[in-house]
Amino acid sequence: MTSNHIETQAIRTQIERTEFLEHSNPLYLTSSFVFEDAEDMRASFAEEKRRNIYSRFTNPNTSEFVSKICKMEGAEDGYAFATGMSAVFSTFAALLNSDDHIVSSRSIFGSTNSLFTKFLPKWNIETSYFKVNEVDHIESLIQPNTKVLYAESPTNPAVDILDLDFLGQIAKKHNLIFIVDNCFATPYLQQPIQFGADLVIHSATKLIDGQGRVLGGVTVGRADLIREIYLFSRNTGPALSPFNAWILSKSLETLVVRVERHCENAVKVAEFLETHPQVQLVKYPFLPSHPQYEIAKKQMKLGGNVVSFEIKGGVDAGRNFLNSIKLCSLSANLGDTRTIVTHPASTTHSKLSVEDRLETSITDGLIRVSVGLENVEDIIADLHQALTNER
Repeated sequence: MTSNHIETQAIRTQIERTEFLEHSNPLYLTSSFVFEDAEDMRASFAEEKRRNIYSRFTNPNTSEFVSKICKMEGAEDGYAFATGMSAVFSTFAALLNSDDHIVSSRSIFGSTNSLFTKFLPKWNIETSYFKVNEVDHIESLIQPNTKVLYAESPTNPAVDILDLDFLGQIAKKHNLIFIVDNCFATPYLQQPIQFGADLVIHSATKLIDGQGRVLGGVTVGRADLIREIYLFSRNTGPALSPFNAWILSKSLETLVVRVERHCENAVKVAEFLETHPQVQLVKYPFLPSHPQYEIAKKQMKLGGNVVSFEIKGGVDAGRNFLNSIKLCSLSANLGDTRTIVTHPASTTHSKLSVEDRLETSITDGLIRVSVGLENVEDIIADLHQALTNER
């Protein structure tokens, strides 16, 4: 029996059972796999049959994890990576050649921005950027050598929303590979392939794991593009470990219930922050005050677990707020069971110039809250006392 329900897919997708008929897929902690005879070995390396050869290529645990993500995202195929950034880098390295060009949203993860500005230019791969409120200018950035249109939605850390359907139409019109980082939304809240994305990338370290335990990444999408990514990754070695894949596959089984609670808490936190006198701006996709509220409602089931807000007083106020936090964690991670607060201007995005930060909606007083699974009254109480100390 098959199901189109995402929570059933996450729980009931299992690659194989051994002769022991285990209920849950076991760990396959092996670096390599044996062959029945010389012909089996030859045919396997010639890829005349699809089977496990070496865990840098495939492993039953990574295959199960990828299969679940593919079903949840509506993708044809995928490949799992050691980290989210290895997924980002390997995807671009596999698909781009020297002198290719990327058009990207300005509001992207800091390490992805560094990849585009510091490392890809070594291979004569340049990037042009558009702001989230200037999507009408995207087509003016497209050049004859443009190959990829790239975006995050919701964005990190300001939780802006990009119209994925609009971007998908532009990509199709100009024959571009449309790649979406779907980390903040997860496959449960948003499926970019429905809106025209060719590839979807996740840092599985975040909400997919959900408990701050392991690193991981995954890219899923069109089979022909994944084939290129697989061949690149098979030879360069950024593969996800079987143990981490096993953890992440089990984590997907609780993704829906966890994310629903994250979102329930996040809405209440956002509504509280909107009423606080020390807060001058709150951004959460499912708040009616969010500038892209209608787009968020169109393409997301719920608003996610990240709330951003601006404290009056700039950088010093942001640092003082963090120093006053008692319950929540100070960390650069997100998507954990534990609520995490971050001041991007002095931490994750501190290496950007003030001008570049402002272009990505990162003001000096911006705080990013990854709302966890604690009792929401306790989360709000901690934020309130820390904000009160700002007076």
